[in-house]
Amino acid sequence: MASTAKKKNVLKIIQNDPWLEPYSDAISGRFEYALNRETALTGNKTLSEFADGYKYFGLQKTSEGWCFREWAPNATGIYLIGDFNHWEKRVDFKLEKLENGVWEIKKPLETMHHCDLFKIFVEWPGGSGERIPAWAQRVVQDPETYIFSAQIWFPEKPYTFHHEVFKPKAGPILIYECHIGMAVEEERVGTYDEFRQNVLPRIAKAGYNTIQIMAIQEHPYYGSYGYHVSGFFAPSSRFGTPEDLKRLIDEAHGMGISVIMDLIHSHAVKNSVEGLGSLDGTRNLYFEGEHPAWDSLCFNYKKDGVIHFLLSNCKYWLEEFNFDGFRFDGVTSMIYNSHGIGDKFSNYGDYYNLNENGDAICYLTLANKLIHEIKPKAITIAEEVSGMPGISTPVKDGGIGFDYRLAMGIPDFWIKLIKESKDEQWKPSRIWWELTNRRADEKIISYAESHDQALVGDKTIIFRLIDAEMYWHMMKEDNNFVVERGIALHKIIRFLTATTINGGYLNFMGNEFGHPEWVDFPRQGNGWSYKYARRQWSLADNPNLKYEYLGSFDQKLIKLISKGKKRLKEAIVQRCMNDSDQVLAYQRGDLLFVVNIHPYKSYTGYGILVEKGSYKIILNTDSVQFGGFGLINESIEHFTQKGLDKKTDLEWIKLYIPARTAFILKKQ
Repeated sequence: MASTAKKKNVLKIIQNDPWLEPYSDAISGRFEYALNRETALTGNKTLSEFADGYKYFGLQKTSEGWCFREWAPNATGIYLIGDFNHWEKRVDFKLEKLENGVWEIKKPLETMHHCDLFKIFVEWPGGSGERIPAWAQRVVQDPETYIFSAQIWFPEKPYTFHHEVFKPKAGPILIYECHIGMAVEEERVGTYDEFRQNVLPRIAKAGYNTIQIMAIQEHPYYGSYGYHVSGFFAPSSRFGTPEDLKRLIDEAHGMGISVIMDLIHSHAVKNSVEGLGSLDGTRNLYFEGEHPAWDSLCFNYKKDGVIHFLLSNCKYWLEEFNFDGFRFDGVTSMIYNSHGIGDKFSNYGDYYNLNENGDAICYLTLANKLIHEIKPKAITIAEEVSGMPGISTPVKDGGIGFDYRLAMGIPDFWIKLIKESKDEQWKPSRIWWELTNRRADEKIISYAESHDQALVGDKTIIFRLIDAEMYWHMMKEDNNFVVERGIALHKIIRFLTATTINGGYLNFMGNEFGHPEWVDFPRQGNGWSYKYARRQWSLADNPNLKYEYLGSFDQKLIKLISKGKKRLKEAIVQRCMNDSDQVLAYQRGDLLFVVNIHPYKSYTGYGILVEKGSYKIILNTDSVQFGGFGLINESIEHFTQKGLDKKTDLEWIKLYIPARTAFILKKQ
């Protein structure tokens, strides 16, 4: 009886993985710590009620007037300055200090108006300075002076959502990762409205059911890709107004597309004037030290005020903008004291060796619990490279609670393979291990490449494969071996990555049609050029160019995955693994996937043991419509035949498999 009772108290994450038993005290300790921290923070409130900070701090408008509050314990005086008082430090705009380092001022409605610019002037022992409020919900930059200011944003007719309640589609999430500013073809910054009108329809047509938007939170330097955040509650004004962003999200929901955002809670920009770096004259109000690699400040997750700020930030984006969830950036950096730098993570002990930041793990646990309390169907994704057990295990089972983990090793693997191995050295067993090596209890987001692989200094997969030949030989009538090889492998890489998923698949905008070159934002080193910070959609739309082939193939592949959502939830069964032939075959439900990555060997009558029945090809990378050679007769129905082995119910299917070709057969 005692052993049974003890087993009942063991967290499910440990029950499901006996290898975790030696670390049960550490895992249970983290779980209990999160529960106790939640109780201490919330008292008699729910976690959602606790996370209402954005309704209390910052500038609030009521029927009685304006109320502004800021948390600044080290300040000795705070003044509101702005258009409404000629930017003067006046006594009648001085805040009153309340308890716990909170400052407050109340003013009549006629004092300030929609669109007025403002800041706070903060005094502290030994100094003073202008600051942008930490909870500012709109921040704009002067086009001439480049100075950032908070802006009062209370329009007479705020945007009203037409799809206030949205239910994300079931099945694998198919993510189109995008950046609003670089989503235009012209060499400039794009807008929320342009994205809504021109890019959203493309995404819907391509079959993706989720968009993941980068760089939403305000950031002073455009070239940071949105990762050096200054305004955590302010949607970036360089793309338009908050109402424009709400309209974009609403219309995406109308198309059946979920919208998640990159949420940056792993670090913050060091800037003092624009950011939180020295809001009350100290560097430790929100932070504890600098990140050794990112030139940024690291949040102090031990402090209640920081947890309140970040949890309120999660709730704010969900409730005010109707986002469907988040991709949490830099989770590995958060959960390890070393930020994961130099760590190998070669065995379970590496996850429980006192290198972990228990308060950061606690914060992420509470954040996931909060998000799913507000929106049970919300999507949370961890950008986490170490593979810490429990990252995407439910909180109630002892995990951190993310729905998915990004399989960050896969794109790194593909780039490494392309750069370092000849085509003849591409071994199916090595590829298979990389694509399917994951914990049984976690769902992951697989991807062949993302924005990271395209940043200046590196190249996209297509550019790695074809390089300079892309400039001269992408016309459809132009025959070029390098281009033909690149197109074939680009399709196979995406085919393999997308059809072995266990949760979801991600693509960065433009990569689906082989967008050329790299990504480089305007900076001093490139003469502040936008040439590589845009998307050349016209390449995909031009019927005379081979980019159309890749876009068409991706569309067919994504739609097939979307329609076969039940099949893609089924286990992957390996049917053939032949490194010498470079042939791989696997089955999921009634779909059989066959890949030949050999650069020049084609096989006739190649035998694979599969479930008994007849099969027909439903997708073929070598199809002429996808830029292939059309060597396979797709109308043929393939019937299985018995072999000599009486110990198996499987039968042989004999196939013609051309070199550098992948195809899917459906059991009839």
